[in-house]
Amino acid sequence: MPKFIFITGGVLSGLGKGVVTASIAKLLQLCNLKVTCVKIDPYLNVDAGTMNPLVHGEVFVTEDGGETDMDIGTYERFLDQNLTLKHNITTGQIYFTVIQRERRGDYLGKCVQIIPHITDEVKSKIYTLANSNLDVIIIECGGTVGDIESLPFLEAFRQMRLELGSRNSLFIHVTLAPILEGVGEQKTKPTQHSVQELRRIGIQPDIIVVRCVEPLKRETKDKIALFTSVEWDCVISDHDVDNIYSVPLLMYEESILNPIGRKLDLSLDVGENLKKWEEISQTFTHAKEEVKIAMVGKYVKLTDSYVSVNHALLHASAYLGVKPKLNWIDSEKFETNSSELKLLDEYHGILIPGGFGKRGSEGKIIVANYARENKIPFLGLCFGFQLGIVSFARFVCNLKDANSTELDPDTPHPVIDLLPEQRNTKEMGATMRLGSHKIEIVKDTRAYKIYGKEEIYQRHRHRYELNPLYKDRLEAEGLIFSGFSDEGRRAEIFELKDHPFYMATQYHPEFISRPGKPEPIFLEFVKACLMGKNL
Repeated sequence: MPKFIFITGGVLSGLGKGVVTASIAKLLQLCNLKVTCVKIDPYLNVDAGTMNPLVHGEVFVTEDGGETDMDIGTYERFLDQNLTLKHNITTGQIYFTVIQRERRGDYLGKCVQIIPHITDEVKSKIYTLANSNLDVIIIECGGTVGDIESLPFLEAFRQMRLELGSRNSLFIHVTLAPILEGVGEQKTKPTQHSVQELRRIGIQPDIIVVRCVEPLKRETKDKIALFTSVEWDCVISDHDVDNIYSVPLLMYEESILNPIGRKLDLSLDVGENLKKWEEISQTFTHAKEEVKIAMVGKYVKLTDSYVSVNHALLHASAYLGVKPKLNWIDSEKFETNSSELKLLDEYHGILIPGGFGKRGSEGKIIVANYARENKIPFLGLCFGFQLGIVSFARFVCNLKDANSTELDPDTPHPVIDLLPEQRNTKEMGATMRLGSHKIEIVKDTRAYKIYGKEEIYQRHRHRYELNPLYKDRLEAEGLIFSGFSDEGRRAEIFELKDHPFYMATQYHPEFISRPGKPEPIFLEFVKACLMGKNL
């Protein structure tokens, strides 16, 4: 049985529990332990698949097709480890399972209650992941202590502590120490009240990680330790750093491994492994040359909507020793004023990310054409792939009013259409083409030069695709389809000759990019942006 670390949060949401979780997991991994992470989301949705990115952030897709919370992506990037849909547990999943069992009569006439039936199901899902190959499982509970939605999960954690014992379980609580303007003092009351709330639930934290702008002062640590009943070296300063990949280094400098090792009876030594991670982290801060990339999307009011795209560009840029300046631009602005397109001339590259729905789609189509005509490096992802094809059909193939049937069901030229298996379904949740699929790369194409092999595996999340009836017409005008899946039935990559870089993918390459291991098409896109800048 592995050791269990439970991570909770207090004061307010958005403190960065996901990064703290991933950073602690990374340190333990650098100690040569086998580690995995689990994210618990207290919402009633079964998964993140039907949630608005502007509200919840990006939907991260796992290898096995799970539509999960974006923190799963954070764990994968830090650990360089592919997780599964089982690593994201929601209230919806728990209640759905319990209600199904009640309907079947599995509870033999008992009154089904939060305790023990809901909490038992929570524990069961966590214990299911506890295989003999793991040394440590880290479970992050979303939301903040005091939220009514998270109470059953915290109760399950409390019960697990009793079942596992104090040498096999650990509670880490993430809080905030704000500095009020005009006072200049790090305030500890938010942390004190948050821990008091946790204690009322029956949990005493073993370690407190405190988010703050500046390093915690000694007197602040003293006060937090005293009023929360934790040892002094168990109060960890999590102050601001240059990039999130430096957080494991900060945690190491704060000696968080000492109390973790002591309390879980583990011998923890990062050895030379820490230097390797330090080298990766430094690539994100030592870049001098800047490359400007326009990110033309529809969920731009919340950049977390595209968090994996942001990181994939950061990974590629850091690998090349450059600093990306990413500007998110709402695609709708190009629909009302074509003169706004001139703003794109100041950028070294244009990226159109994934998305759904009609709003802003015409702007993306116009931008894709502008990048083609003006030789600006262009990368389209999923929806960007589809609208890039629509753009080419309209402006090069002269197919008037060509469109996707998602956006215009009555288009005379449906160059993008529903997947065959989607045409008779009305459900929205988990009905898309999801997860990793094999893609065959056509030789003697730019895609083949980029990937250097005939087969790759990439993750998907889409309902629409190229209508094969238009493939020959598009190719006759110069669009090259250089990647296919399902034995050639589905187009996955397109590219153009005689252009610095004009490519798009039906898949989401951003989901498999890692720090120090950038996804190849992102790497080549940033290279093209850099070359265009230096011409």
